[in-house]
This record gives sequence, C-alpha cells and structure tokens, in this order.
Amino acid sequence: MATDYDAPRRGETDDLAEDSLEELKARRNETQSGVVDVDTDAPDENFELPGADLSGEELTVKVLPKQDDEFTCSRCFLLHHRSRLSREKAGQYICRDCD
Repeated sequence: MATDYDAPRRGETDDLAEDSLEELKARRNETQSGVVDVDTDAPDENFELPGADLSGEELTVKVLPKQDDEFTCSRCFLLHHRSRLSREKAGQYICRDCD
C-alpha cells in the first residue's frame, strides 16, 4: 500500500482538540489512579530523604589509590586502565573515548 507523505496527518492531539471539556475531564479521571508504582526489588537505601542526617553513616566501599597500571585522562579526568590509553602527549594522558 502506497503512503502519501505530503497528506496532512491526524494525530492524537488533533482528536483531543475536538473533544469537549467535560469529556477531557472524564478521560483524565479514568486514566489516573491513586496507586504509586514502587519497585519492591530495590533496596530501601536508594531513597534519600530531604534533611536526613547522614552524619552517623560509614562508607561501605573500600577506596583504593590509583594503581600503577591506571592513568587519569587529562580531558575527562576519569581513571582508566592502561589498556584504554590512546596517546600520551607532553606528559598528558588521553583515553580512547576522548581521542
């Protein structure tokens, strides 16, 4: 079947423009629900409460210093493994993503 791409298209917004205000209000109430979608698999620690006091929390990730086989890109300032090195120019290391 051939499609005439120059013909005006009717979209969902065209249909809404012709509806009455009462129909739009009724449709809005039908589509909204009072149920909040909550991911039950997500841990509760991902939720941040505004004004929460986190001063008693401890860091649970061990931070290691830069290793001998790693470099910091002079453009994006990310730490990369030496295998991601694209070039070294005047003591500045550039990763493959920035090159």
